[in-house]
Amino acid sequence: MPSKIVIFDTTLRDGEQSPGASMTNTEKLALAQQLAHLNVDVIEAGFPYSSPEDFDSVSRIAQEVKGPTICGLARTKAEDIEACANAVKHAEKHRVHTFVGTSRLHLEKKLRKSADEVLRMAVEMVKYACTLVEDVEFSAEDAMRTDLPYLRDVVEATIEAGARTINIPDTVGYTTPWVMEETIRYLFENVPNINQAVISVHNHDDLGLSVANSLAAIRAGARQVECTINGMGERAGNASLEEIVMALRTRSDQFDAYTDIKTEEILKTSKMVSSFTGFPVQPNKAIVGQNAFRHEAGIHQHGVIMDRATYEIMKPEDVGWGETVLTLGPRSGKHGVRKRLEDLGYDVADDQIDDIYKRFIEMADKKKQIYDEDLEIIMREATTESVDTWVLESLQVTSGSSTMPTATVQLRKEEELFQDAAVGNGPVDAAYKAIERITGVQVTLEDYSIRAVTRGGDAFGEATIHVARNGDRAVGRAASTDVVQASAAAYLNAINRLLIRSGLNGKHDTP
Repeated sequence: MPSKIVIFDTTLRDGEQSPGASMTNTEKLALAQQLAHLNVDVIEAGFPYSSPEDFDSVSRIAQEVKGPTICGLARTKAEDIEACANAVKHAEKHRVHTFVGTSRLHLEKKLRKSADEVLRMAVEMVKYACTLVEDVEFSAEDAMRTDLPYLRDVVEATIEAGARTINIPDTVGYTTPWVMEETIRYLFENVPNINQAVISVHNHDDLGLSVANSLAAIRAGARQVECTINGMGERAGNASLEEIVMALRTRSDQFDAYTDIKTEEILKTSKMVSSFTGFPVQPNKAIVGQNAFRHEAGIHQHGVIMDRATYEIMKPEDVGWGETVLTLGPRSGKHGVRKRLEDLGYDVADDQIDDIYKRFIEMADKKKQIYDEDLEIIMREATTESVDTWVLESLQVTSGSSTMPTATVQLRKEEELFQDAAVGNGPVDAAYKAIERITGVQVTLEDYSIRAVTRGGDAFGEATIHVARNGDRAVGRAASTDVVQASAAAYLNAINRLLIRSGLNGKHDTP
């Protein structure tokens, strides 16, 4: 009989550790709601002890998201575990996930403790976590570089201490599929109480093997896989949820296993993660890349016309692909816009619809045709927490091959208007310098990117800005049919985030 594979999604925790991928609490809640629609089994919502903001985010998700188990991460420290238990306690189903390094490298260089000390620490903290919650998971960090006899002892002892799930992570993406399979089989053969817990894996993609390693572990008996949407995560990322799920479904002849994932929600979830984090999905990405179900070669096109199965091993509609052109326009009403957003999986509250519709009309007046991607931009802007210390009122730029690029910017702060102008190497640089002159905030621009997020000649361009100031960093995003406007708005968005985080109000408040 096929075995159920528990899908443990850690996009909100490990995925958000991708440099520059931080999300607001409102975005995290929206993503958690979508993960519930996707029907993941466990949502690792964050690391509650790491910051008050993360604690609040995990707590809010635990209170408002129904269905999946809500999990938080904690080190093997009492204060971490207590914070984690308090953050997730309001969920119908909740879990504390605690971890400690077990490889020789981690013991000697990171922890500076003996193997016996770490084993005692793991057991004591699992026991403590079990006094606070019923569902406890333990991870042996860097397990795939841990001596097997010691890993066996740690697994046996933490199961005995009460852990219901034992995670065997390839923390640095070092292992290979055959070694992963051998390791999981070794544990099943040598840990006497192993059937009292679910064996899990968490694989990183440093060598591009995270999905292959996860599937190898399933073949060896693992029944939980920790993964992320779009493979987001630390360094090269984590195993991709969509690839694991569709591999199990498509190659059921190779895996006596299944998941409860609603695969039709995969693409929608992927786009949401990409939009919230500002990380575009590469076109050739498996399952969710825009080229995943496109065929250009004549031989392929002919084959697909005759029978799609000649060159497609999955149906695009099974993962959410389909025609996205809408007939919505400036004369469309609120009901039509709301219905389409609900079809896309967004829950539109009554107190949101007026603002959403206003944004829709503004966008429709600029574009000939509205696409689903446009609606997703509207929804993101409508549900993103306001960080508007400074508001961009107007922007005028002059640029050309024989003209010095100049930008005139007008900003509003509360009820007062400020205006200034500046020259730069280009219109975007000039706009940034004018904004800097008005706000008095000097930042270092660490990264700047702009991409088309919709189709057509009137496509919206989304600018993503990474800035730093006095050791603090922020990400700003904005979208517009005018890429200079989007760039300026994103820059101002990042400055606003820095000001609010530092408690400053802008001009003359900077050191």
